[in-house]
Amino acid sequence: MRSFMHINVPREVSHIIQTLTEAGYEAYAVGGCIRDSLLRRIPSDWDITTSATPAQVKELFGHTIDTGIAHGTVTVMRSGVGYEITTYRIDGEYEDGRHPKQVTFTASLREDLRRRDFTINAMAYNETEGLIDLFGGMEDLENGVIRAVGEPMERFSEDALRMMRAVRFAAQLDFAVEEKTAEAICNLARTLQRISAERIQTELVKLLVSPHPEKIRLLYEYGLTAVFLPEFDAAMKQEQHNPHHAYTVGVHTIESLRGIENDRVLRLTMLFHDLGKPACHKTDEQGIDHFKGHPEVSTKIAQEKMRALKFDRAGMDRVERLIRAHDIRIEPTKKAVRKLMSRLGEEEFFLLLKVQDADIHAQSDYLRKEKLERQQEVKRLAEEIVADGECISLRTLEVGGKDLMEIGFEKGPSLGGELARLLEAVLEEPSLNEYETLMTLAKKHLAGSAEG
Repeated sequence: MRSFMHINVPREVSHIIQTLTEAGYEAYAVGGCIRDSLLRRIPSDWDITTSATPAQVKELFGHTIDTGIAHGTVTVMRSGVGYEITTYRIDGEYEDGRHPKQVTFTASLREDLRRRDFTINAMAYNETEGLIDLFGGMEDLENGVIRAVGEPMERFSEDALRMMRAVRFAAQLDFAVEEKTAEAICNLARTLQRISAERIQTELVKLLVSPHPEKIRLLYEYGLTAVFLPEFDAAMKQEQHNPHHAYTVGVHTIESLRGIENDRVLRLTMLFHDLGKPACHKTDEQGIDHFKGHPEVSTKIAQEKMRALKFDRAGMDRVERLIRAHDIRIEPTKKAVRKLMSRLGEEEFFLLLKVQDADIHAQSDYLRKEKLERQQEVKRLAEEIVADGECISLRTLEVGGKDLMEIGFEKGPSLGGELARLLEAVLEEPSLNEYETLMTLAKKHLAGSAEG
């Protein structure tokens, strides 16, 4: 189907398409950029499909890069921006659940579009012919549906990651996965194990930071988390017979994801924060469930899974620190707040409060008002500490290692230990953070250690 609706195509993309068509080839913007434009979103990039071969594309443009020439893709550089141009192709047999054994170039736009994953990503456009929609992508956009192009079993057999992409698009767009497409995912879920950890991680994070992270439930229902995160499946089944809870551990996790802002570290923290509970489950004589020690077990699960999924070390460390601390009951006193702020750092302390707020909102109503009031008071005290410039780290301590070495401390463990003692004293009583006062304390400690 052709439709002459107008899409605002960037000038450089329009120039590339015009250059190709004036040379006698077909050319269209294609895929996600068309989907996003129809949804009135700003595309992150623009891909072009053409009947020209890679060699013919390279003849027409001065600055090109062979980014995927074996699969027909050449990147044309325009004003410092790369635009991928891919020759119409038919994919051969897929042997590894990701790459076709071979590709065949074709002169048919239909053949090229029919190999794509979902109808909403299989539309093409140029300013002369308008929208080319051969598989009902526009109708599926209007109805909010993720539907595989053609036979779903074939599409997912070609690239198993498409099963996660279906759920990810559903989360990003708040769409439903079409029935036959969902059924095919359920049937082929185990083939996800063929996919590299890095690709799974990418799709998982895109889903988590989407407007609807609760759609992760579909990964569970379709059998996909069983492949790369079976601990989530165990959590979905783990009941919590406890006054503080209203859901299974897994549903609580989903509700906490819904209740926290769109931030990669925070969403990953909520995903993993309680996954250790099934392993820690105990029921007391009154039939109340307890999960003592679950933050540490959850932290270990996060470490193992994030390492397996090839997450960056810095991001892993932040998530692990927040999980380990998420169940701490922070007393609403300045001393308690200063000490935890010192341990976590200012930025992560405030992230922890967000984690705890989301955790509370995903629990039962039992004592919720009191819990949130305590959280508000802790936040108020923390903001006051920051505003008053109270010392919570060695960086803001009024003496440093050089000062202590001048009065006799030797570089090494004794020096570090004394700085830690002085910081601890200041966390207890901020007024001690004065040069003379701290140096007097240090001299006393030094004299005491010499006598000992």
